[in-house]
Amino acid sequence: MTTFTPSSSEEVLSVVLGALSEEAPLEIVGHGSKRGIGRLVQAAHTLDLSALSGVTLYEPEELILSAKAGTPLAEIGKLLDDNRQQLAFEPMDYGPLFGDGPGRGTIGGVLAANISGPRRIKAGAARDHILGIHAVSGRGEAFKSGGRVVKNVTGYDLSKAMAGSWGTLAVVTDLTFKVLPAAETETTLAVRDLTDDVAANVMAHAMGSSAEVSGAAHLPVLVSGKVAGGALSGAAATLLRVEGVTPSVAWRIGHLKDLLKAAGEMQEIGAEQSRALWRDIRDCAPFAGGKKPVWRVSMAPSEAHRMVDALRRQAGANAFYDWQGGLIWLEMEADPEASALRAMIRRFGGGHATLIRAAEPERAALDVFEPQPPALAALSARLKAEFDPKGILNPGRMSGTG
Repeated sequence: MTTFTPSSSEEVLSVVLGALSEEAPLEIVGHGSKRGIGRLVQAAHTLDLSALSGVTLYEPEELILSAKAGTPLAEIGKLLDDNRQQLAFEPMDYGPLFGDGPGRGTIGGVLAANISGPRRIKAGAARDHILGIHAVSGRGEAFKSGGRVVKNVTGYDLSKAMAGSWGTLAVVTDLTFKVLPAAETETTLAVRDLTDDVAANVMAHAMGSSAEVSGAAHLPVLVSGKVAGGALSGAAATLLRVEGVTPSVAWRIGHLKDLLKAAGEMQEIGAEQSRALWRDIRDCAPFAGGKKPVWRVSMAPSEAHRMVDALRRQAGANAFYDWQGGLIWLEMEADPEASALRAMIRRFGGGHATLIRAAEPERAALDVFEPQPPALAALSARLKAEFDPKGILNPGRMSGTG
């Protein structure tokens, strides 16, 4: 196996053309922080984008940033921090979950996996903030989509089509994202010792209020002590984050306290510790570095705790909730039971389950990503045939066939 490490988009095109002529599949990687997600790629060679790095345009006044695909997300984060701006969708860092150090993810990987964090409930995911891309398709054709302005009107938005495609449609070489001002401060209100069902009601009440909550999570007692240096140990914690200018944050936290005064004991968590807390929630810190299977489940917030309760009656599972309960992180005690878990999710209204961490034999045997309904699967197949008809880009990663 040969590893190609291009340092320009022209070199990427050359590598793809060479692979296409030989019909030799390529595994597309950045720094490899998400390499453990999906099935093993059935490739002859590796296309390593880590040398395709650097911010190429940053205009804080215009709220746009362009960078090469292999640019470390940590580098972009520091640049934005220095200018009091942010990627508002709060992209997760998968490295710690796999026992790696933080900061290894790349901006190209953010789009490929359509990453988001706790602020998803307010700001959306990567696909909602991408403005434009340059890429090379599996046909060996360079193309671009979108532009460098927030108000960009085109036909079919190929930039968004790349979101969540995991490198199976094209090799993205350059990206332009919308950035937004960072909040002046934040405070998290923690309601302590609630059961999962009561916490779901509290989060729903808070999200329906005028407090403009930007993060809503519930950490059961077995999980609460594993974030923010153990500051929440001892009892379950239902967490509500409020961001903005200082007077507004203070007023909205007071409003939440009045609204939820019957819920139980409350504590305020100041800005510095709040940021650390939500970073740990974002990066799934309670399950980081272990070997047990981890699933990421998305479903209706009102049904999430019911599904988890029913699942625990059948299998050993630890869980916590983000996105007001709409995102469940599950750590299983035994080998992942994909069919049983997905049947349980269907029983409670449906949703999506992705196997994030598991040993290679389990990854090879299971549907790692949620199987698509027939109509959507047909659309995905047409996109694959259009962009990569020979199947040379990350073959096998999202399914056993391509």
